[in-house]
Amino acid sequence: MKLDLLSLVIFFPVIGAIPIFFMSPKNKKMLFDYTLLITLIEFLFSLFLLKDFKFSLYGFQHEHIYQWIPAIGASYHIGIDGMSLILILLTTFLTALGILSSYNYITHKAKEYVIVMLLMETGMIGVFASLDLLLFYLFWELMLIPMYFLIGIWGHERRVYAAFKFVIYTMAGSALLITGILVLYFYNHSQTGIYTFDLLKLYRLNVPYGLAKKLFLAFAIAFAIKVPIFPFHTWLPDAHVEAPTAGSVLLAGVLLKMGIYGFLRFAFPLFPAAALHYAPLFMALGIIGIIYGAFMSWVQKDLKKLVAYSSVAHLGFIVLGIFTFNMYGTQGAIIQMVNHGLSTGALFFIVGMLYERRHTRLIEEFGGLAKVMPVFSTIFGIVMLSSIGLPGLNGFIGEFLVMLGAFKATKVAAFFAVLGIIFAAVYMLTMFQRVVFLKVKEKNLGLPDISLREFFVLAPILVFIFWIGVYPKPYLKMTEPSAHAVIYQIKSAQNADRLKELIKPNEMVSINRRNAR
Repeated sequence: MKLDLLSLVIFFPVIGAIPIFFMSPKNKKMLFDYTLLITLIEFLFSLFLLKDFKFSLYGFQHEHIYQWIPAIGASYHIGIDGMSLILILLTTFLTALGILSSYNYITHKAKEYVIVMLLMETGMIGVFASLDLLLFYLFWELMLIPMYFLIGIWGHERRVYAAFKFVIYTMAGSALLITGILVLYFYNHSQTGIYTFDLLKLYRLNVPYGLAKKLFLAFAIAFAIKVPIFPFHTWLPDAHVEAPTAGSVLLAGVLLKMGIYGFLRFAFPLFPAAALHYAPLFMALGIIGIIYGAFMSWVQKDLKKLVAYSSVAHLGFIVLGIFTFNMYGTQGAIIQMVNHGLSTGALFFIVGMLYERRHTRLIEEFGGLAKVMPVFSTIFGIVMLSSIGLPGLNGFIGEFLVMLGAFKATKVAAFFAVLGIIFAAVYMLTMFQRVVFLKVKEKNLGLPDISLREFFVLAPILVFIFWIGVYPKPYLKMTEPSAHAVIYQIKSAQNADRLKELIKPNEMVSINRRNAR
């Protein structure tokens, strides 16, 4: 089988992990240097996907299909569109920075740690590239195992509890997901006589409304747990707080986006009429998540837990955007997935850097860092402002587009979304004031400013924070066809429903007979 570029991007981290098994576990620096090189090469390979990518083209590019298990209709079918591509680039980018940030943080089992990180990178990229439902599910599950070990082995005091909770929630969602996939698989066979897991073929399947509603819920709950959408969110703060820094970054920056991606790539196109039916419910849950996440962030004493709950609020905003079913909201949500990965990822890096210095995350233990760590505090301030959507920084464009989409869909949703933005500014600015300003505590007087390694972790993120904020056109252009394809599917289902309402029952029977001929 000829190795294509996209397959190379998917499997290169696993290939790169093989020599690590033969390296000495005692030489931690060599292990991290080698792994950093692998992740940087992987990021370079992912950039090559941009070379021949046609941003105005609808459909999938770098598409390849090979026979895998022909007896059951499973194939190795991969391909990407603009939405997949931007998430793959985000994944390879954050993984490299995660390894760079881990040199001092990981003090035991370094060999196992870097292997787990590389395995997880393959799983994450495979999810975004799969166009076969069985292949997608395997990558979905493959990603779960490394994150479990990241939290359970290299996490903090309650790491075992957090890892177990993460697995239980995710496995419950996975059970629903595979059930929905198999029901769809056998229903397709009953209608076409063909067994297939091919996503593009299943797109053409006309699923009856009653069955579509049930299948949509099976897919949607699985994806809602992964996002997570309120009330499926309770595993997230524990996982974030207990995970090592790189684990928290990848969890916030990539893994949570798989749920949103699942809605846009699978649930909406496969069951558009059901998505329309349940849209008010999920918009309401998104709004609850925005307000709930904001208030929970406001009362946190632990800096990392505050950032974790802010993710619940930000992801509620993204959920609201995708369920507006218009171009503003959908494209804003896709861009906001990237923005959240950058801004919240950077916040987790910053919290990790503070923890390395003080071995505490309590907000009350800090104060006056602007005087002793001016460069670090400046970067912290920029990232904080990007998280609350300051104009000129990356968070603004995504939130603005989601706001436009929400206002177009329903003004009530837009009103609550605005409240969420206001609350975010309140809890973020309050936290920043308590950590960076006020009186310098004696314990903080000797803290070193940002190191060169830490600067190289945060500086690339700052570049994208300003780039997307000032000139978002390339990113919007990349994601526009993907957003348009989703909206087209939804609008087609909506127009079909309206047509049924306008045509009398006896006329519909006549039309169906003519179509059958």
